[in-house]
Amino acid sequence: MAQRGRKKGSDGEVSRALLLRIAADEFAEHGYHETKISTIVRKANVTQPTFYLYFKSKEAIFEELEDLFRAKLACLTRNSLLDEGLDDKTLPNRIAEGLTAILQFFTDHRSLVRIGFYVSPHAADVKAQMAAQIESNLDKEVIAGYFHSNVDTALVANGLVGMIERLTTTKLWTGAKTAAELANDIVTLLLYGLKKEVRV
Repeated sequence: MAQRGRKKGSDGEVSRALLLRIAADEFAEHGYHETKISTIVRKANVTQPTFYLYFKSKEAIFEELEDLFRAKLACLTRNSLLDEGLDDKTLPNRIAEGLTAILQFFTDHRSLVRIGFYVSPHAADVKAQMAAQIESNLDKEVIAGYFHSNVDTALVANGLVGMIERLTTTKLWTGAKTAAELANDIVTLLLYGLKKEVRV
């Protein structure tokens, strides 16, 4: 006999994951207040009791999506820390790899990113945490000798988060740039700046 509220023959984890995915799309497109549980369950082809097997409220599923985004972004940002012992030739590519991973996540999980980075009332805190992690990474990379010791790592970190925030919507999600292309452009700008190269 099927458990009350669950579609007969359905796998619980599959149903839960489907509800999360559809809820993410709904919150991202319509915002928190306009999203209805009835719409989520209809699109998931499950009953409302099934929804309540996994989530006690609309707020609970929204908070889980926020947490999923925050955890994944924090992991990717921590992992962008440069290894010690890189040479000057491989440095730009290694920086771009870490940034590409973040931007590819933003590409592949647009609804989740829209919630966590743009829609959530905690989005500003998430960006501040991201900037703090990047600053911490940069401080270690300065000690490792990769960057100037007088660089303002807080300024760079906050500037990078601002670039990611704006360029995600204007370049990445519009299809103007791939994650790798955008990462390379950002790295080139940060490492080499705007000044025209002087040839002797």
